[in-house]
Amino acid sequence: MLAATPARLADLTEGLPAAQLLAPPEPGEWSARDVLAHLRACADVWGNCIMAMLAEDTPTLRAVDPRTWIKKTDYLEQEFQPSLQAFATQRADLLAVLEPLTPEFWSRAATVTGAGTPLVRTVHTYAQWMARHERPHIKQIGRIVNTLRR
Repeated sequence: MLAATPARLADLTEGLPAAQLLAPPEPGEWSARDVLAHLRACADVWGNCIMAMLAEDTPTLRAVDPRTWIKKTDYLEQEFQPSLQAFATQRADLLAVLEPLTPEFWSRAATVTGAGTPLVRTVHTYAQWMARHERPHIKQIGRIVNTLRR
């Protein structure tokens, strides 16, 4: 699922003028760029957690809300296609790390603090969370694109 997301987004948005990808379909809704920016922020935050768990033995990580993290980036100002390319590159880099992992490494864990009761999360937990989280946002971009094509 993680490998398919960038290509799916590219397929959904193919042929749409750049200006349409920046405009929300309705006032107060997210544009395709906004959704992509959100996916990138989530990939940053959760991907960094994965990397920390692989680099350290049972680290303690402070929870970071992707909605807070995005404010430290320029993702919401980027043109859609360059942002999608950056997302695709980031995803390829993550998959290059994840694909060869043995079960032992998928089970590496961290204690995550700062969002209520401390939680133990694994590499597998974060990868699965990322994949599941992206599914409704892919559908959201599909709905946005369908509205724009009408």
